[in-house]
Amino acid sequence: MRQGIPFIVSGPSGGGKTTLAKGVLDKLDNLRFSVSCTTRKPRDGEVDGQDYIFISEADFGKMVSQGRFIEHALVHGNYYGTPMDEFENARVSGVDLLLDIDVQGASQIRKNYPEAVFCFVLPPDLKVLEQRLIERNSDRDIDIGKRLIRAKEETKPSILEEYDYIIINDELDEALESLFSIIVSTRCESKRMLEKVKSNF
Repeated sequence: MRQGIPFIVSGPSGGGKTTLAKGVLDKLDNLRFSVSCTTRKPRDGEVDGQDYIFISEADFGKMVSQGRFIEHALVHGNYYGTPMDEFENARVSGVDLLLDIDVQGASQIRKNYPEAVFCFVLPPDLKVLEQRLIERNSDRDIDIGKRLIRAKEETKPSILEEYDYIIINDELDEALESLFSIIVSTRCESKRMLEKVKSNF
């Protein structure tokens, strides 16, 4: 049976990862969003179990000690992690999984799941990113400053070179089409289609 493909989407806060993820999930079948656990507080409009699984630091620590994450990281003072169960269940059942993960988590996954596809989403420049963070109105000025500093760190060539694709999210429709095309073309790679062809011919 075909194994599910993990599609990793990384990028700085405010770059548009979540918007692109939701957009491509609406357009493609057999693609599921991986809901991460986090210790941060929900933002306005976020739904527990749908956007994130919001848990305490104590519960997060227990899950780490029990080996229940495929990756976890401390980002902007909060912990994030991808539950092992959901990831493995999707993979073995042939369901492709879309993961919104920072560069630390992506690095951890890269070591254990080389078949995963890694995409980095960027705004056109830092000025646009700053404006998007301000318009989001969910962070204090000091937090926006920290996110911009982190964005500079995450966009160093040594990090970006680790990714298979880079998407510049300037025009949303074009960026969405890029992510859509990456997923569709990956599904059609000969190494992934060979077993299906063998069984039919």
